[in-house]
Amino acid sequence: MSNYLLSMHYPTEPENIPSPEELAPVMKGLGELAEEMQAKGVWVFGNGLHPASTATVVRVEDGDVTTTDGPYLETKEHLGGFTIVDVDDLDAALHWATRTAEITGLPIEVRPFQ
Repeated sequence: MSNYLLSMHYPTEPENIPSPEELAPVMKGLGELAEEMQAKGVWVFGNGLHPASTATVVRVEDGDVTTTDGPYLETKEHLGGFTIVDVDDLDAALHWATRTAEITGLPIEVRPFQ
């Protein structure tokens, strides 16, 4: 079995952020998918994240530590949530990523752990 990160890329532009009414069925679907993953024994951990604006970035350069608020890059998407699955292979991880993308309508990046 291998661990894969399924990362959900969430829009940052206000006009692309779903309303609470639009988000409610998505969150319900994601909850049901997490329950299905748990029942199948592939779910390791997952959760949503607060907006990128709440992030703090830590850098060390020549021994000096600096922290800055928010993401380093201006982007149209940010990491909005993730799920870690323990599956046999990439095809199995892609299956769960596809299910997640179908529910959210968002791009889902699949990346193996080293």
